[in-house]
Order: sequence, then C-alpha cells, then structure tokens
Amino acid sequence: MLKKCIRNKTFVLSFIVLLPILIIATIGPWIIPHDPLEIHPDNVLKSTLPEYPFGTDEFGRDILSRLILGIRPSLIVAIGSTLLAFSIGLLLGILSGYFRGIAEKIIMRAVDILLCFPPILLALMVVGFWGAGIKNLIIIIGIVYAPHFARISYSSTLQIKQQEYVESELSLGASHTRILFGCILPNIMSPLIIQISLTIAAAILLESGLSFLGLGVVPPEPSWGQMIGQSRGYISLNPMYAVWPSLCLGITILAINLLGDSLRDILDPKLNRS
Repeated sequence: MLKKCIRNKTFVLSFIVLLPILIIATIGPWIIPHDPLEIHPDNVLKSTLPEYPFGTDEFGRDILSRLILGIRPSLIVAIGSTLLAFSIGLLLGILSGYFRGIAEKIIMRAVDILLCFPPILLALMVVGFWGAGIKNLIIIIGIVYAPHFARISYSSTLQIKQQEYVESELSLGASHTRILFGCILPNIMSPLIIQISLTIAAAILLESGLSFLGLGVVPPEPSWGQMIGQSRGYISLNPMYAVWPSLCLGITILAINLLGDSLRDILDPKLNRS
C-alpha cells in the first residue's frame, strides 16, 4: 500500500502541498507574526508593508496572521463534520444493506430525500434555525454529507453480503456483530476512504461559503471564507486582500481533490493497472 502511494505522483504532490498546511494549522498560534485581532487605524487596507508582507484589512489587522489562523476553523469543521457524516452514514448504510426489510426502505428513502437538496441550500436552511458557530457547522455539515456515505456503504454491503465467505460465516452460526464488523466492514472501507477525502474538500468549500455569507465562523475569529466575504467591498482599494484567502482556499481544495483521485486509483483494483 505504501509503495503504491509513493509511486503515485499525484498522491505525492498533493501530500507535499497538504502537509505544510496541516503543520501550520497545528502550530499556527505560535508562529503568527502579529495579533490577528489587533486593530491599527493608521495602516488600513495596505497592500504590503515591511512588517505586514501580505498587507492589512479594513481594520488594519495583519492579513498573514489571519490567514494562518484561518486554516484551523476550516479544517476543524471539515474533519469533524466528515467524521460525523462517516459515522452516521456508515451505520445507516451497513445496517440497511445487511438486515434489509422495512428499515432499509425507510432509511434509504430518507437518504434519497436529503440527496435531493443542494448541500448549500440545506445548510443555509438549518443554519438559519440553529445559528452559526463551529460546533453547529460540524453537526450541520455532517448531517448534510451523511447520505453520501450511507449510499456507498449500503451498495457495498449488498455486494459483500452475497460473497461466499459471508455466507459460510452465517452457516457456521457467527453473530451479526462479527459478520458486520469482521467480514463486511473491512471490505467496504476502500470506497469510504475515497469518499472521506472528497467530503473533506466539499466540507471546506461549504464552510467557506457559509462564512462568506456571514453564517459560518463567528467573527472576530478568522476563516478564509469569512475573509473573502469581508474583502468584497475593498477590492478596488486592496485587491490582494481578496486574492490571498482565495488562493489559499483554492490550493487546499485542489490538493485534497487530487489526493482523493489518487487514492481512488490506488485502492480501486479496477483502475489500478500496476
């Protein structure tokens, strides 16, 4: 597995891009050059200064420091919501595919209904009732993307359940728990791992979109989407104010998507020709 990852150039490139981002997100509070909340009225909307290489925003706050700290809420929301979506979707999908019956019909029809709504629209509706904040975003985005994991785990469980080794376990009197978590779960993880990487990228984009609209991370805590939204009215005065967070967001999402594509090539035996 490790050798396949190393041989895949796309995986190596995306990993090289994502590793510094993860490190900066971890140690960000200790490496920021300035207080990201400190206001400097004399240095408002400067494109660049010796002490502020990335310029300042409409309050004179250091954009570089806010960019560094802006990684954390996006990643926390993305990873937390993806883990929540994975847990809920996996449980619903694997139980529906294994036990079938009325529970299957109810769960999968509910999943189909949720999939009919665009994620951003569904998230906007729920945020309007629950309010903004990192904790609420994790729950909301987790629920929004849980149906994707449910569909994948459901279809994969249906296929694995028909395999001979599962039927032999049933004939030997193995418990449902042993079959679910010992036979089925390990064999459906490959598509779920790919979906995890894709969902993290989608969650970052959704969180940024909500923050852009003022419904995500609560100010004054910075996030990239929030910074892009705040910079709209000042593009003519300091265009780099909008460019820097947009560039960081674009590179991060692109790297995660490339990582997901490379994992699909590595884990899917039908696509892996090596």
